[in-house]
Amino acid sequence: MPTLNAAGRTLAYEWIEVGGAGKPVLVFLHEGLGSIRQWRDFPERVARATGCNALVYDRYGYGQSEVLAEARRSIRFMHEEALEALPQVLAALGIEAPILVGHSDGASIALIHTGAGHAVRGLALMAPHVFVEPICTESIVEAARQFESTDLAQRLGRYHRDPRKTFYLWADVWLDAAFPGWNIEEYLAGVACPMLVIQGHDDQYGTMAQLDAIARQVRGPCELVKLEGCGHSPFRDQPSASQDAIVRFVDALCVADGQARRRTSDAA
Repeated sequence: MPTLNAAGRTLAYEWIEVGGAGKPVLVFLHEGLGSIRQWRDFPERVARATGCNALVYDRYGYGQSEVLAEARRSIRFMHEEALEALPQVLAALGIEAPILVGHSDGASIALIHTGAGHAVRGLALMAPHVFVEPICTESIVEAARQFESTDLAQRLGRYHRDPRKTFYLWADVWLDAAFPGWNIEEYLAGVACPMLVIQGHDDQYGTMAQLDAIARQVRGPCELVKLEGCGHSPFRDQPSASQDAIVRFVDALCVADGQARRRTSDAA
């Protein structure tokens, strides 16, 4: 698997080439316990359906990227990923104005990155967090119990170089006494690009209040898709509905880009 350097760390990545010349690149940002492999074939299916090339990468401390060196991470770790690491990842691969496809923590990272003023063509987000809800911390407490009492560590070990560090770099931050005050709503007013936001009604880590807060505060067009029979991972729980929604969204952006190029050409 190829690697790149961003924010002083070695990160593993996968490039999905489908001949997407002239189209924005899809950049997939995984969840808090995610990795390249845990996306399964979802990025490739979306890339092929839209004709857009795609980047999938393991953030620092995840998957096959560099193992976390610190004893724990800062409660601003998503800010650090959005404002320091992600810009360097995109620069290293020559990606400009991508469509960010984020899940959970990855979706929050996408919002911070975009709201801070970085060039983004569109956002397709699944189960984003913009503030902390009790349902989320309660579910993380339960996840920690399962990590110590079930085969969760073994299952995570299929994907991550150090599953214990990966798990606790995530859980310890979310359960930090200061973390209930974490909030990224200040970035929403800076988001002007088109957005698609997907969430399941059975999400154990957040309620629809997250989506409603996003739709109320962003400046650009925002489509909400609320799925029945779906938990925290729409691309796993409702893969067809999630793929269809994202493909429609990306196709519409590509059509709009083509029309804009034609208008520019005609005016010249």
